[in-house]
Amino acid sequence: MAAIYGAYCALAFAFQRDLIFPGRRRGAAPAAPPLPEGLQQVWLEAGAERVEAYHWPASGDAATPAPALIFAHGNAELIDHWPRLLAAVRSIGASATVVEYPGYGRSGGSPSEASIARAMAAAYDWLVEQPHVDRARMVAYGRSLGGGAACALARERPLSALILQSTFTDLRPFANGMGLPSALLRDPFDNRSVVAGFDGPVLIMHGDRDDIIPYSHGKALADAARRGRLITYRCRHNDCPPDLAGWVRDQRAFLEEHGLL
Repeated sequence: MAAIYGAYCALAFAFQRDLIFPGRRRGAAPAAPPLPEGLQQVWLEAGAERVEAYHWPASGDAATPAPALIFAHGNAELIDHWPRLLAAVRSIGASATVVEYPGYGRSGGSPSEASIARAMAAAYDWLVEQPHVDRARMVAYGRSLGGGAACALARERPLSALILQSTFTDLRPFANGMGLPSALLRDPFDNRSVVAGFDGPVLIMHGDRDDIIPYSHGKALADAARRGRLITYRCRHNDCPPDLAGWVRDQRAFLEEHGLL
């Protein structure tokens, strides 16, 4: 039994990134889809990796610097799935950027907590140099695994606010749930410790029927935040948010409340 368990742990250690990052590219890079007018394709140098991002400047007066939202998607998604959401967010008066993970889509490298943090930091550094971006109003938004990417950015760069949707406290409970010691995790994504040490406002959005990341994780993150707020949606994991207009409205209200719009 000890030998069997040891073999199970060894296999889990070796293949854990296949479980954590199921959307990583395993063949040829997909062709870039046609982009809506105004949406920019940006290539970023993130350490040894060259990663892709989509950027949509804020609607309105281009001469006036606007807040910037930096998005990080879920583990089985690509930035190609996000133009419609970027368009909805930009309507509130903020620029919207979604960053591809290393090893996903057309981006080079391999995904890990460290490489994703470098990609997010590279996007941040590019954004603050854009004349239409207000570097004093930088907000990171992460969905699911993307919450780990947003929190990784919060460790590396100054942010005005964090928005986390359907996000976990960290990955250790999931390892334990598989009967594995958490010490085997290469990429723990300890979001709770980041949120607990973050000085700015934190908005947590979570579905009360989430069938992948339990609602209790969202509550724990909101409780850990110094200035946290929890919005509960009636949804599971992959149908959240249930209403696009309401999702945008909640973000607008949060950013307005804290003087970021």
